Amino acid sequence: MKQNKALSMLGLAKRAGKVVSGEFSVEKAVRSGKAYLVIVAEDVSANTRKNFTDMCTYYKLPLIFTGTKETLGHAIGCEFRASVAVTDRGFAASIEKSMQTSDEASK
Repeated sequence: MKQNKALSMLGLAKRAGKVVSGEFSVEKAVRSGKAYLVIVAEDVSANTRKNFTDMCTYYKLPLIFTGTKETLGHAIGCEFRASVAVTDRGFAASIEKSMQTSDEASK
């Protein structure tokens, strides 16, 4: 339930122009310091998972694995998206908080 709230907030952030998506754009946002949160679909390849894990660890960014490429894409009005970066501190904090709340509720 809470994951839906987080995905709704992600859609809101996208409409506000505070989301970049796609592997290349997300990587660029992270490296340039514009990203505050990275969200990656759980059904990505092991190589993509390692790439984002290493990159977010290096740049000390929060990283969330959630949903599928389809649900992530649908949340931002696209067909499929493996990764998105939130480029607004406020949106990133509220999405991260609601994702953590949903993780605790599912335990």
